[in-house]
Amino acid sequence: MIPYGCQAITEADIAAVEAVLHSDFLTQGPAVPRFEQAVAAKVGAAHGVAVNSATSALHLACRALDLGPGDWLWTSPNTFVASANCARYCGARVDFVDIDPDTYNLSVEALAAKLEQADKTGQLPKIVIPVHFAGQPCDMAAIGELGRRYGFRIIEDASHAIGAHCDGEPVGNGRHSAITVFSFHPVKLITTGEGGLATTNNPDLAERMSRLRSHGITRDPARMQGEPAGPWDYEQIELGYNYRMTDMQAALGLSQLQRLDDYIARRQALAERYDQRLAELPVRTPYQDPKHRSALHLYSIQVADGATRANSFQALRDAGIGVNVHSIPVHTQPDYQRLGFAKGDYPVAEAYYERAISLPLYPGLTEAQQDRVCLHLNEALP
Repeated sequence: MIPYGCQAITEADIAAVEAVLHSDFLTQGPAVPRFEQAVAAKVGAAHGVAVNSATSALHLACRALDLGPGDWLWTSPNTFVASANCARYCGARVDFVDIDPDTYNLSVEALAAKLEQADKTGQLPKIVIPVHFAGQPCDMAAIGELGRRYGFRIIEDASHAIGAHCDGEPVGNGRHSAITVFSFHPVKLITTGEGGLATTNNPDLAERMSRLRSHGITRDPARMQGEPAGPWDYEQIELGYNYRMTDMQAALGLSQLQRLDDYIARRQALAERYDQRLAELPVRTPYQDPKHRSALHLYSIQVADGATRANSFQALRDAGIGVNVHSIPVHTQPDYQRLGFAKGDYPVAEAYYERAISLPLYPGLTEAQQDRVCLHLNEALP
């Protein structure tokens, strides 16, 4: 089986994890802050806060921005459910903004129109989460301008996009957002096994996310209500969670980070080869915005219609090619339909989903394997 995505683990990665296993700290040691600092430096941000998943990072980001009951969070329907669930963890309400038919990202035009209407009814969002789908950056300059005009905060969901560039600058540098979230799941650009990280330029947000990831506890005497009883003393000053990343995970991530640019270059080369091989087939290949550099987490094509997608998907799976579909629109999930959403609410996202197939794309994919994918796709299409 050729998977749609796969981690690339080297001897250097194994040695980095083994070194932690021989050290004094498996968790809450020096590897995590080193990883945080390295990622922040890589993307041009002041602070990084590493956690056990990007889902946890999204939750902490919402908590740090004081999202709560009565507030609205808007995001794209073309994403994994975590981009919306993070609002509900905080007791807030969720709404969606349809996507751009070319980039598959949140549509700036649809967002502007929805904000104008929400301003009239007094239901503006407190937070908007644009999702850099498949590694293609959103138009953050335009979204940032809308944020300043209407007063909402921005969390970038860059789970697909570490190493991407938006208008020539790294995604995650915080120029147009309060917080950016990355994912290090094994199918992502680099991996820590499971894991995530939030970057920000605001020291107060970084401090609060760091505290919330570890039970809401502080050992800082300046933040404690009374004089510490001794060096062992701590206080829980707000409700937090155990969202910590281990030193083993951080060591793996730090080793992987050194090859991020090489991994993206390989993905770009494979994507260009797909573009060439599929040019004569009745498929739509991914749009690449010339203003941005996509991290190319996914290579998602569109076929003619839903029936063609279903037939082609099954034929490719039967041929040992692990194609997948990204993403099922969040508002169509049963749990969200119980909140009042329905199919047909966001037609552009639904139309994309009905015809989408993600082809295998990862650094270890060989050209011979890619040729096999293209051959079977050609045979599967009507």
